[in-house]
Amino acid sequence: MTRYLLAATLLAAPAPGPPAAFYTTYTYTGYTVYDLTTGEPPTQVPGVGGTLALRADGTYDKRLSLLLGDSGPRFFTQHGRFTTKGDSIVFRFTDLKGSDVQRGTYRYDARTRRLSITILGYPTGNKGVYELVATAPLAPAGPGKPRGH
Repeated sequence: MTRYLLAATLLAAPAPGPPAAFYTTYTYTGYTVYDLTTGEPPTQVPGVGGTLALRADGTYDKRLSLLLGDSGPRFFTQHGRFTTKGDSIVFRFTDLKGSDVQRGTYRYDARTRRLSITILGYPTGNKGVYELVATAPLAPAGPGKPRGH
């Protein structure tokens, strides 16, 4: 009996992944930078916009815009793959500098459809926190009606 309990413990099912509703398109609503090297309070970056699409096949598309000073908006586009394990999330992508990886944690609230992603920075302790909300699903089109929200 003890052997069976030990085997059952060792073969326990892995932690469940995110719910199906997690895989959708989100709108960025906030971005806060924590830079521990300056001694300054966290910086809430103004003018955050864009979308993040997380797909069940592990691919993602990031289209982020930030309003930085008087120079107008800056646009960041990123396509790649992501994985989750527990509350950890890893983004893998290739840009003009080559392959890169961003690691962090996430918190998804299924009730409000809000997602918070914390990306770990350098040096250790620095981080960026993104706040997102799932976009409203499209309403099914009725006879003679265009699709809409």
